[in-house]
Amino acid sequence: MTLMLPAIPPSTRSITGVAHDVFGSLDGTADTLPRARSVVLVVMDGLGAIPLRGHAGHARRLTGAMTKKDVLSSVFPSTTAAALTSLLTGADPGRHGLVGYEVRDPRTGVIVNQLSGWEKAKVDPLEWQSTPTVFETAAAAGRPAFAVGLAEYAHSGFSAATLRGARFHSAKTAAERVALALSLAEEQDGALIYCYLPEVDKAGHKHGMASAEWVAALEELDAAIPAAVPDGVGMLVTADHGMVDVPRTRHLVIDEHSPLQDGVAAIAGEPRMLHVYLEDPSRGDELAARWSAGVAGAADVLTRAQAVQGGLFGAAPTPAAQARIGDLVVPARGLWAVYDGAAADQRSQGMIGQHGSLSPEELRVPLIRFGAFAR
Repeated sequence: MTLMLPAIPPSTRSITGVAHDVFGSLDGTADTLPRARSVVLVVMDGLGAIPLRGHAGHARRLTGAMTKKDVLSSVFPSTTAAALTSLLTGADPGRHGLVGYEVRDPRTGVIVNQLSGWEKAKVDPLEWQSTPTVFETAAAAGRPAFAVGLAEYAHSGFSAATLRGARFHSAKTAAERVALALSLAEEQDGALIYCYLPEVDKAGHKHGMASAEWVAALEELDAAIPAAVPDGVGMLVTADHGMVDVPRTRHLVIDEHSPLQDGVAAIAGEPRMLHVYLEDPSRGDELAARWSAGVAGAADVLTRAQAVQGGLFGAAPTPAAQARIGDLVVPARGLWAVYDGAAADQRSQGMIGQHGSLSPEELRVPLIRFGAFAR
């Protein structure tokens, strides 16, 4: 089984290093950033570096400040639950434990949606994700910490897992959220402020990146970046992951009568990166071979051991994280998406923009500097 390795230059830094860089800038010890009296970290969910550069005319403020070096690598899986947690903890998914969009709880067998299903699955986010957040680290150092987002996210289980330690503020529009974050930074010396902008991710999922709606969302985010940042404030603009448009002709549906369903207890993850849980994990090699033949050309298939030993989830996954990884790990190739046809909910087949796998479009994200961080 040959894994499609991501085309990321070895020198490319990971999003897991952003938190360390931010703290270093506040105390003047960072190698990569100059000192700042406070920091705003703007995360534009789903905005990959490749489509951003490809739409430079619609994002002049962002791309005008972006150099060739201003690129980071996301983590695997390249999905919001895993990648945003990595940004906000400085840890790989194998350490913080959010190893996909949906995973099976090894204690109960329940499938946990790690963005919106914490309460339904009866999972404690503080226990499930115990790695300290950047906000907890800031608070321990006596620094003010804030998160600015949409009001609907204020009390979610995912926010408890990733934003704890921050004081949450909300605003409706992207421009209002950025302005609020910068205002907090100007008022609070030594502060860390996180600002979350999901607009292009939402537009991409629903309409695709080739759509007028996606371009309009990108223009909205670009316009939200002010011409000037308050004195002494450093602002970083990055993303958790990128995205690809998946055409209907590249949907591979594994229906309930498929031989690939034999021996399968549950399928989780998402169409660009499936976690497959087996009734008998000792049959992993046998069923991996069957799946490899069944999805040939559309996806790679690895056993859990191969994925862990290959470092896909990070260098040293914890036992708890490993237990959540599928017995088979199935990252999609090219522009394919693989669907569980036995699942009752097939709404995801209506999504055009998708992510989760290893393509450069999904893995490469921008890291653009403004204010005290400007080059």
